[in-house]
Amino acid sequence: MRTPMEKASVLITGGAGFIGSHLADAVLAAGAREVVVVDNLFLGEPSNLDGALDRGAVFYRDDCEFATSLEYIFELHDIDVVFNCATKALNYSFLNPSQAFSTNVTVVLNLLELQRRGAFRTLAHFSTSEVYGTAEYEPMDEAHPRNPTTAYAGGKLAADIAVETYVRMFGLDAFILRPFNNYGPRQNCRGQLAGVIPVTVARILAGLQPEIHGDGTQKRDFIHVHDTVACTLALYGVMSPGASVNVASGVSIDIAALVTKVCDHLGYGGGVARKPARGSDVACHAASNERLGELIDHRFIPFEEGLAQTVDWYRDYLSRSGC
Repeated sequence: MRTPMEKASVLITGGAGFIGSHLADAVLAAGAREVVVVDNLFLGEPSNLDGALDRGAVFYRDDCEFATSLEYIFELHDIDVVFNCATKALNYSFLNPSQAFSTNVTVVLNLLELQRRGAFRTLAHFSTSEVYGTAEYEPMDEAHPRNPTTAYAGGKLAADIAVETYVRMFGLDAFILRPFNNYGPRQNCRGQLAGVIPVTVARILAGLQPEIHGDGTQKRDFIHVHDTVACTLALYGVMSPGASVNVASGVSIDIAALVTKVCDHLGYGGGVARKPARGSDVACHAASNERLGELIDHRFIPFEEGLAQTVDWYRDYLSRSGC
């Protein structure tokens, strides 16, 4: 039986990042006994944890790719549950494919070895919709073939397989969450590793044209980060060991239409720069969230509402801090 969240000591790897920091806030709000965050700040921001640290979270700036770093943290804290959000951004795999791949694999193997030795009870591993590759049919359910097209996605798939095999071999309590495209506050807005929504806002506010790579018909299923973390906590109580589930809104939009919506919200009427298509970019991710709906009851933030709130958040954030 899993430790109830309100009694649990929780470790979040990659917890200063986009999803991880929101998860830290949500776990604290759920009443967790202790929240420990570890992040090497590759993309994570210390400011993302301001609220969590004010509420008693503990932060270690360290790298989960080093087994000794994790072992040290587990010596200091009696951890019950690990949420593994540690990763490198998808676009990073075009710059350093080997490292992007190995990060995803090494971190989860370090955690699984600790779990196998009894260091903690439950592992919730964050995968990605990218493991599916371009949709062979729509909507994409959990039975969709896994056909990664980038080193990032390949490493994520290898990590998923590691979780599944350790569950079979050693009876571990571990399961896989497979989020589709998250959006919302705190997503990276810097350089080549930025998310499409924050970088579009940043460029417009800087007096630059927004950019679209390729023809803009690439379709993505966007889910607000607050929905992702709410679903994560609800799924914690019902997921079977070794199981995986899509965490997705079930509503998709193409990138050109998304950029247009951001432009309209900001009152931008200028042109859009067309850039070459990214190699290995998936053409379509339209999710099935039927299994998710069978497991939990969750009402998603409507995309138009969530997008408007997100654009406004970045407009305010960028006016204060720049990016």
